[in-house]
Amino acid sequence: MRVVFMGTPEFSVPTLTEIVASGHEVLAVYTRAPKPAGRGQAERKSPVHEAAENFGIPVFTPKSLRNEAEQLQFASLGADVAVVVAYGLILPKPILEAPTEGCLNLHGSLLPRWRGAAPMQRAIMAGDKQTGIVVMNMDEGLDTGAMGPTEIIPIGPDMTAGELHDQMMRLGADLMGRALAALERGSLDFTPQPEEGVTYAAKIEKAEAKLDFSKSAEDVHNTIRGLSPFPGAWFELDLAGKPTRIKALRSTLASGNAAPGTLIGPDLTIACGSGAVRLTQVQREGKGAMDAATFLRGAGVLPTTVVG
Repeated sequence: MRVVFMGTPEFSVPTLTEIVASGHEVLAVYTRAPKPAGRGQAERKSPVHEAAENFGIPVFTPKSLRNEAEQLQFASLGADVAVVVAYGLILPKPILEAPTEGCLNLHGSLLPRWRGAAPMQRAIMAGDKQTGIVVMNMDEGLDTGAMGPTEIIPIGPDMTAGELHDQMMRLGADLMGRALAALERGSLDFTPQPEEGVTYAAKIEKAEAKLDFSKSAEDVHNTIRGLSPFPGAWFELDLAGKPTRIKALRSTLASGNAAPGTLIGPDLTIACGSGAVRLTQVQREGKGAMDAATFLRGAGVLPTTVVG
């Protein structure tokens, strides 16, 4: 099929690779424009941009698709279908309607639960036991399009957003490959989303990353794994008389009771409003990630210390 691919981060690259490997003709790739990065602030191309250039595919990086010139350019490509995976720009109606078979989006949740920007993180933060990935036929609403092929993904009790991201990235590429094969055969079916069960996965705000140990251990644990590895849930600990930010990257539920925020026992177990969490991987400000035992040896933190 004649495909236009639209995506930006690392998450999108396996799907582009799958489409190319399946023999489809990728007419063009649309991705976000290069951004200044690093100490020298040199412009860095997106992972999708770099992958497309390696494949020899023309790349377009418009700041918006709302102007008529960009819409005419897109339509002139004559695509059968557009595949959209974490692109980052809103697709107006003329873009959605330009490909003969419309625009297919890979969305990381079991719609209609967790429409919006951060479905993987919100599912874990809410304590969901499962989520999924779906091929959606895009319309003008916010993730309201009809649903095609879907894969259900169990969420383990200690699974992090990073682990879920990597699993979805692999499954999503295969799922979209199968969806395009079905579309080419004329056998790709879609089902309207249910009207009940709609939830929204709002963008993660910085303030959400600061841990509140007055909440239940389940809430604290879910926040830690839902925000790991990025942006990373954090708390402050007094080290050598200086408040130091510590990111909590991995945790598990533990037993014990004390005032919320109090370290319990010889390991990195912290009392919560109810129950406790044991941190198993942390990252001290300015340092790399390390296991709890390594951190404790270097920090010299004693039981009964209260974190903030």
